[in-house]
Amino acid sequence: MKTVAIIPARYGSTRLPGKPLIEIKGKTLIQYVYERIQASSVQQVIVATDDERIASVVRSFGGETVLTSPQHRSGTERVAEVAAAIDAPIVVNCQGDEPLIQPEAIDQAIAAFAQDPSIVVTTLIAPLENSADLYNPHVVKVVVDHEGFALYCSRAPIPYPRNILEQAGENSGNEIELIKNLEKKDLIGYWQHIGLYAFRREFLQQLTTLPPTPLEEQEKLEQLRILENGYKIKTVVCSTPSIGIDTPEDIERFKSLL
Repeated sequence: MKTVAIIPARYGSTRLPGKPLIEIKGKTLIQYVYERIQASSVQQVIVATDDERIASVVRSFGGETVLTSPQHRSGTERVAEVAAAIDAPIVVNCQGDEPLIQPEAIDQAIAAFAQDPSIVVTTLIAPLENSADLYNPHVVKVVVDHEGFALYCSRAPIPYPRNILEQAGENSGNEIELIKNLEKKDLIGYWQHIGLYAFRREFLQQLTTLPPTPLEEQEKLEQLRILENGYKIKTVVCSTPSIGIDTPEDIERFKSLL
């Protein structure tokens, strides 16, 4: 089954303008992501962008790129435009700010389709390891059912650790600070979302015809459109968290891991 990976990349990031072209130790962010995906089993990797500056850099390191409409409201729409012209049953949408995405995890997200023909979309999650990230809006939290399907995704701390707070007692201090300083053993069952989706091509095209939904717009999370319309998202666990680059602090953290 042919699989194509498409990386949506735009220049006008609100938090980090020009983010795909940020150079980190001699290589742009978009190149780090591209090379990680190339190391997986996907047969083709394409950067979908509406900016010639990004396209030019991708071509300079030998990557494939397609210029898309500047009118898209989301990265998913940008990916769908490119996927519409490609004969590939499975389309992987990997965010252009995930430079530590694991090739093996990408393969696992793809493999899930063969294991269950009813699955229309998969995504990656990893154990949440830093309690401070529970209140970090850039780290999206996920709750799942017994079969590994997502119940909800949020920028807020979910599930809420009420039992732990009750055990701590009313006089233990500020509730937010208590949650931010939970011990690692108390984080079992907390999951963070990794910015990658794999779609059946037909479902991806169908998804982009659906209007934005209330929860999606409130949380600014595209995946909630899927859940609000009654579809299921199969989550695949990867052992190591990736790092989404959203802030200058994220860049410094990534540099320290190189």
